[in-house]
Amino acid sequence: MSYRRSTFPLFVMVMAILAALGVFNPAHAAPIAVPSAAAPRFTVEVTGQGPDVILIPGLASSAAVWDDTVKQLKGRYRLHVIQVAGFAGAPAGANAEGPVVQPTVDALDGYIRSAGLKSPAVIGHSMGGLMGLMLARQHPEDVGRLMVVDSLPFYAMVFSPEATVETARPQAAAMRDRTIAAAPEAWASMETAMMTRLIKSPEGLKSTTAAAIASDRSVVARALYDDLTTDLRGEIAAIKTPVTMLYPWDPATAPQAAFDQLYTGAYAPMTQAKVKRIDGSYHFIMLDRPAAFAFEVEAFLK
Repeated sequence: MSYRRSTFPLFVMVMAILAALGVFNPAHAAPIAVPSAAAPRFTVEVTGQGPDVILIPGLASSAAVWDDTVKQLKGRYRLHVIQVAGFAGAPAGANAEGPVVQPTVDALDGYIRSAGLKSPAVIGHSMGGLMGLMLARQHPEDVGRLMVVDSLPFYAMVFSPEATVETARPQAAAMRDRTIAAAPEAWASMETAMMTRLIKSPEGLKSTTAAAIASDRSVVARALYDDLTTDLRGEIAAIKTPVTMLYPWDPATAPQAAFDQLYTGAYAPMTQAKVKRIDGSYHFIMLDRPAAFAFEVEAFLK
């Protein structure tokens, strides 16, 4: 598989380089454990009062990426902030072996049902956005509306537009295995260098790098494998949930037209989706452009 610099946004190029080298990407304050079957896959911190909103961070990320969003909304909404087990120093729990993404989606469905949430809004970043799409597809009654923050329905398409699950699987397995085998020092060094290309905010860079380094490499590796081998391109047209999709662009990354082509093309089958570019940001839009992100969240929740 290959990728072209003029075709894909910086964050996916960085992840491709990182994957080829076999290394991948302060933890959030102690979350409140949910007393349900969902707890082994993640913990949840519930804050505020009002309509329910679920916030899902991405690969190797801390729930703390949503801190500003929680401050923004907690006076008017009840926020359910997810911390995936094994990420950002959280215990691996049920994610200690086997698949990660689909079981976590199943656990999210279980949490929504057991907590009695009625069609909550869901906001997911990166891999959290993929989980949101899967939840909306598999359990449409669980999701009243969905915001996807810089994610794709099939991650492997960044390596090749012609990629399929079958062609992606061998490379995904090699990435998984090399990541698990990586020495801790190599992991920390590469994460420190590569995160500078995924986030512009100096303060955000410090916290997200710490979260990535603190993540369980085995959980991250298997979650990445799941991401690379999950293809929703043929399914997203069936999702009827209102969807807002935000993607980043910055002049320092690649031509604007390349970003537009990748994201608008990927979500074209989802005719009800609102796809919007946020300029001046890398992958972590909520940290690089907090005011712009807050504006979009307000519009989404209205």
